[in-house]
Amino acid sequence: MIGTEKAKPLFSRAGLVVVVMLAFTQTALAHSGADAALGLKSGLLHPITGLDHLVAMVAVGLWGAQLGNPAIWMLPITFPLVMAMGGLVGIAGLPLPLPEQAIALSGIALGALVAFRTRAPLAIAMLLVGVFAIFHGYAHGRELPQAADPLAYAVGFVVATGMLHLCGIVIGLIVRWPLGEHAVRACGVAISAVGVYFLLAASGAIG
Repeated sequence: MIGTEKAKPLFSRAGLVVVVMLAFTQTALAHSGADAALGLKSGLLHPITGLDHLVAMVAVGLWGAQLGNPAIWMLPITFPLVMAMGGLVGIAGLPLPLPEQAIALSGIALGALVAFRTRAPLAIAMLLVGVFAIFHGYAHGRELPQAADPLAYAVGFVVATGMLHLCGIVIGLIVRWPLGEHAVRACGVAISAVGVYFLLAASGAIG
């Protein structure tokens, strides 16, 4: 019963985040017809179809769930907000060094933090997540499709990112039980392994 009572506020916050994201989505769709629809669809699909992006974003939710309040909702808020700024840098075509390597490292680092259930002060956790978010946003921004509406595209990848964080949080809530704790830490190991693969691929060590 105690675990259930604690979980209710978390799901309430998660529900509020979902409502806000859906409101942004409707705004983007109303922005400019076909270009907005193309941009929104591309933005929604980009984080989901890229495994390197997907695992890092799920890891943020998992780590937040391990850290508990207020990190469980502060980290998933920090990442999309900072990522949107990185997206603007990418859309503008400004240079950012080694984005692919940094994205791969984000998977390795975030996965390791989950695997070892690393406790960190909230400010440090937000800073670390924010740094990685810049590179993820930059990669999204650089891959803006031609003829797509930039605003709708940005809204799309921010919404998709928030949903992936939410998935990580929901999975991470099983840490309340001993078997669930082991399962979440195993997810962290798997995420780090995916990060290592993409780091090797980005460096040309594997095809």
